[in-house]
Amino acid sequence: MRIDKFLNSVNITKRRTVAQDMISSGVVSINGKVVKASKNVEVGNEIELAYLKGSKKYLVLLIPTMKSTPKSEQDKYIKEIS
Repeated sequence: MRIDKFLNSVNITKRRTVAQDMISSGVVSINGKVVKASKNVEVGNEIELAYLKGSKKYLVLLIPTMKSTPKSEQDKYIKEIS
């Protein structure tokens, strides 16, 4: 699954366009490398989002099969590691 779709489907961002804007700004990285929106996410990848007041890292546990997942099931797909 593409990184922009993944960020939206696991409720890290509210909309896919927000995820695409973050990616084009260069604040999203996978395993330490800044990525483009077309980059595929795999189980075990570490996603980092660099915000103005720090950053958040997530570990990918599972790739969703649906377009969106309930917020209550977010911990099945990602684990926040910092």
